[in-house]
Amino acid sequence: MAGHSKWANIQHRKGRQDEKRQRIWTRVVREIMVAARTGGGDPTANPRLRLAIDKAKAANMPADTIKRNIDKATGNLEGVNYEEIRYEGYGIGGAAIIVDTMTDNRVRTVADVRHMFSKYGGNLGTEGSVAFQFKHVGQIMFAPGVDEDKVMEVALEAGADDIVSDEEGGVEVITEPGHFEAVRDALEAAGLKADMAEVTMRAENSIALSGEDAQKMQRLLDMIEDLDDVQEVYHNAELDLG
Repeated sequence: MAGHSKWANIQHRKGRQDEKRQRIWTRVVREIMVAARTGGGDPTANPRLRLAIDKAKAANMPADTIKRNIDKATGNLEGVNYEEIRYEGYGIGGAAIIVDTMTDNRVRTVADVRHMFSKYGGNLGTEGSVAFQFKHVGQIMFAPGVDEDKVMEVALEAGADDIVSDEEGGVEVITEPGHFEAVRDALEAAGLKADMAEVTMRAENSIALSGEDAQKMQRLLDMIEDLDDVQEVYHNAELDLG
């Protein structure tokens, strides 16, 4: 894979998130409501809700807005009922894609997702067609230049499963989803600020795409991410966008 593909991909993703800042609130609100409805409205007893609240605070969402949406989800206020639906498919070069959605209209959502796959060179697959290529983990990424020994010492002491370094000098900390917060907080307390930290679907193997194929794959991912009902998009492509 030609130079710095992983970190270029991460920076592109962060840039895309910044562009869509006004839409992040919509997605965070849905995550808060589903987390509260499924696990209760007390964040101290609901790890998923804690993570959703963290995302809301990072997006500068007011505390009363957060509380109002928790109340809606737990039945204290009237609100929309969202359901979670996962779609799986293939992108350019057979790259695997998982699309997590939250919707109040599954007919609309599947039509939108299928349309984007077919229009931009992918194929929507069946349930289970690509999910086996991913693992549900906590992932904490440090850009090249971080003190790898310090990251390893702190992360493993806090309960991390694995530390992976790459040829570019970046370091990836992998945890069980339930240990993510403890490991992240320990690293931050040690003065180690991650470039990216989230509970995610991590690809077990990657497919390298470059040139026109990389451009087409990025276009497909961008168009899927822009759908209103889409919460997260995971894939196993490493894109050399040149």
